[in-house]
Amino acid sequence: MRLLVVEDDDGIAAPLVSGLRREGFEVERVATGADALAAAEPDLVLLDLRLPDTDGYAVARELRARSGVPIIMVTAKGEEVDRVIGLELGADDYVVKPFGLRELVARIHAVMRRVAEPGRGVAADAVVTVGPLTVDRRRHEAALAGAALPLTPKEFALLALLASDPGAAVDRRRILEEVWGTRWYGPTKTIDVHVSSLRRKLGDPGWIETVRGVGFRLRAP
Repeated sequence: MRLLVVEDDDGIAAPLVSGLRREGFEVERVATGADALAAAEPDLVLLDLRLPDTDGYAVARELRARSGVPIIMVTAKGEEVDRVIGLELGADDYVVKPFGLRELVARIHAVMRRVAEPGRGVAADAVVTVGPLTVDRRRHEAALAGAALPLTPKEFALLALLASDPGAAVDRRRILEEVWGTRWYGPTKTIDVHVSSLRRKLGDPGWIETVRGVGFRLRAP
């Protein structure tokens, strides 16, 4: 697995990169946001928020605009608002310094499992069709009227969850558990952000209905 470590502090980056390589990862380290955006796309990005040329939020926003690469934000900031902003920008997890290597490695594997989850353990229902919408969990692809939808990993996971039982209401807690992992039980505004993005990409807000006080459901408009 190829990791991109975006960290400007040599004292933190050197042992981190060394430890990750001992764990079997292929690691590239850069120290600026510009270099992060210029690097070849890895399998996962470990992104520090405090960078010399920009902040990690801007880097995450640009990465997410052009790619579905999983992002774990690594920072000294630990306030809830920082976590919410990071998750709303599309980060898959958030680790606060100081952290142990074992914890970080476990989070990396957990994120990669969640990204791959829609394609695992499915057979007859691997492909779900709801009107002109097709969700292929095995291929991790979605298409509307035959046109591929450019979804991020989180957007696909959310769509696949809603499509697993079209018309049924899926509550927010289940969405958080299955799409964002069981560790995050903070404010659920990030779900609304991803639902809004999905609605735009589907071209009609009627695809995803809000079930007041519960969550959301998918149905053909």
